Amino acid sequence: MGQLNAGIVPVTAFQQNCTILFDMDDRQGVVVDPGGDIDKVLAALKDNAINAGAIWITHGHIDHAGGAMELKETLGIEIIGPHEADRPLLANLENQAKHYGITDPVRNCVPARFLSEGDTVSFGQHAFEVLHCPGHAPGHVVYYNRAAKFAHVGDVLFRGSVGRTDLPGGDHAALIASIKDKLLPLGDDIGFICGHGPGGRFGEERRSNPFLI
Repeated sequence: MGQLNAGIVPVTAFQQNCTILFDMDDRQGVVVDPGGDIDKVLAALKDNAINAGAIWITHGHIDHAGGAMELKETLGIEIIGPHEADRPLLANLENQAKHYGITDPVRNCVPARFLSEGDTVSFGQHAFEVLHCPGHAPGHVVYYNRAAKFAHVGDVLFRGSVGRTDLPGGDHAALIASIKDKLLPLGDDIGFICGHGPGGRFGEERRSNPFLI
């Protein structure tokens, strides 16, 4: 098994961190949260000779799932996740686009399967535990690789901040509980990539994030 690596492709006006997780040796991987600008995502896969075998979604907001169907059909791969509680959001992506004045093609998203707490998803020999972390969105999931001490946390946690909870289905108390009860106990040394901006380590957020103190 080669080393797990990650590349970030910032997409759309939301500057969302579409993330390509891949094995350094065999170049197999997955695309996490293709929110749009699929031409950029495809170029990154081609330029780095990465074969994406699936699309993983953290939650159903347009900046994370808006380009999923286009990428699915272009590559002929499945969409996996998030939790079924985000089914209504995924079925409403086209209306989300109208709300934000987005003119790029956006289609409602239909995953091959939804995920639940305790599920495992993988590519090659890289296995990720699924944590259901509601608060920012009802069906938000986090992908955690125990061996690499790494988590993709989507919009649950940011460096120095947390996900917004003023959108439909948001719940601030649930968000903080997701972070404190599910993420931080994984350990201070867990590195994370988030949905926007720079990532970090759980320990630094536990010590200094003003929303968690």
